[in-house]
Amino acid sequence: MLLLMLIGATALLTGCMEVDQPITSESEGIWNSFFVYPLSWAIINIAEVFNESYGISIIILTVIIRLVLLPLNVKQLKSTKAMQAIQPELQELQKKYSSKDQQTQQKLQQETMALFQKHGVNPLAGCLPILVQMPILIAMYHAIMRTGEVSTHSFLWFELGSPDPYFILPILTAGFTYLQQKLMMSTNATAKTNPQMAVQMQIMLYVMPLMIGIFAVFFPAALALYWVTGNIFMVIQVLLINKPMMSNNGGEK
Repeated sequence: MLLLMLIGATALLTGCMEVDQPITSESEGIWNSFFVYPLSWAIINIAEVFNESYGISIIILTVIIRLVLLPLNVKQLKSTKAMQAIQPELQELQKKYSSKDQQTQQKLQQETMALFQKHGVNPLAGCLPILVQMPILIAMYHAIMRTGEVSTHSFLWFELGSPDPYFILPILTAGFTYLQQKLMMSTNATAKTNPQMAVQMQIMLYVMPLMIGIFAVFFPAALALYWVTGNIFMVIQVLLINKPMMSNNGGEK
């Protein structure tokens, strides 16, 4: 619930209600001047290098942003792995202090914090990278939607300013979102020992791709192209980073 509230606050503070207003160098406000316009400027200038191919520009800029955010993703991953490593001890503490009375719960909190300090784990460390990334990713969404040049060009078989007429991009978006979720589930040791979390992740495995796919059906193809590119990058990231890390952990054990 706290994470959802933070996401909502971030979305509000980043000016989501301005998505229907064109972005130019004259646009005012910190959000427009320092987040959206620089990305819009980059989209236009990269496209000019590639003979005004705004599709290629969106792909290149998306990859650049993902590469810039990669250290944050790695940090988040390490934090998640650290939390997973102490799950058996956390479960033992929960069994030891299973009583619901206030004194026992206070003791559980104290023992839990001591466990975190012992292993150098910060339970909130995994949330910080998400909060840092969100304004940047939302700004990219704004830049695509509010850059007038994007909507007037085509790429491959689709018009960037209109939904994909053949629904190929929505299918790819949903498919790669599902694959990314599936790979993340396979490396999440906590979910394997926590039935409630396993059920929640199983629900998200199907709900998230379906939701993103439906959005991609109705939104401009430029945005769907951005989603597909980002999802493909994340799938590759999981394969190249998560899997070796899991193998190393297994070798240590």
